[in-house]
Amino acid sequence: MTTALRRLTSAPSRALLGAYVPARTASWPEASRLFVVGDELGWSIDDDRVRLTAAARRLGYEVAPPSWARFARDQAVFHPNHFDALQPRWLESPHRLGLSYFHGRPGTAGYPEFDRAYETLRRNAARIDRVQVTHAEMHGLVIAAGVDPDRVFRIPIGVDIERFPLAEPDARASARTAFGIPESAFVVGSFLKDGVGMADGSEPKLVKGPDTLVATVGRLRASIPELFVFLTGPARGFVRRELERLGIAHHHVSLGSRDALAAAYYALDVQLVASRQEGGPKAALEAMATGVPLVTTRVGQAAELVIDGENGLLADVDDVDRLAGAVTLLYEDGALGERLRSAGRLTAETHADERLDARWAELLEGFVQRAS
Repeated sequence: MTTALRRLTSAPSRALLGAYVPARTASWPEASRLFVVGDELGWSIDDDRVRLTAAARRLGYEVAPPSWARFARDQAVFHPNHFDALQPRWLESPHRLGLSYFHGRPGTAGYPEFDRAYETLRRNAARIDRVQVTHAEMHGLVIAAGVDPDRVFRIPIGVDIERFPLAEPDARASARTAFGIPESAFVVGSFLKDGVGMADGSEPKLVKGPDTLVATVGRLRASIPELFVFLTGPARGFVRRELERLGIAHHHVSLGSRDALAAAYYALDVQLVASRQEGGPKAALEAMATGVPLVTTRVGQAAELVIDGENGLLADVDDVDRLAGAVTLLYEDGALGERLRSAGRLTAETHADERLDARWAELLEGFVQRAS
């Protein structure tokens, strides 16, 4: 946690808000304001918060500061992180409650928190006013938990086309120079968080498939002599250690925010996703938007957005042979890469944030009152 964040969440700051917010909001009509609450980690969930806030404002809703939510009453609170939303603080609050349920299959070995969250959802199904899911599996699981189907909305995670523009012809060379990547390398990208916590990440977060990622690039050494792995995202310690052990050339960059990601994509020849469960992943549409061929496991919304061989290449979860074969195919067949780039960009444009506003409008209708 940064020094600034510690100050914002300090006891004196909470005390000040606790004194100010109730008086400031006492006259607000019921459900006249939307609070979108992130996790204050500065990564994916906070990105979801920022983008939903922007969508709600485009649709004419008033969005209040998220730090006020715990001190206000009778408004509408939405959490992009269901683990946070399904805590007593919010379940027992006087607010209407909405959440995103991106992933977390109950019964997943090594993840008891998935079982706890799902059981909490089941016990409190009638309390939940809105749920966003991004793909069919979570849609079915949320309804099976007892949430009213009319309160469950299938809305994919979109992409900010302005932040992830299609690469210009000279972008590849410029990006490689900026990041210190050899111009002649064949660069495989992995842009996500796949370690436990937000520190070094030496303990792998296996649901994100870091072991499968390492096994796949290890297999590629024989077919791609110029192989180079480019990593971004926090908590990549496990992958970095394993690549070092295998002697695979790699570079990890901590970009500080997701705003700097587009330039990193421009350095890639392929984006590789090896996850076992996902809500997105965001890397799928981000790669497509920037013109990077995508190889991904059949997870989350990627399994529904990617048409194998048309706008990306798909592999079953843990299928190292297929993942490595797909990357090798792109290495050997430049024409295939060009086809995937063109089709992938069209997919990304179809799922641009603004193109999803109509779906968010359906979710927000009746959950929060539109500003007059």
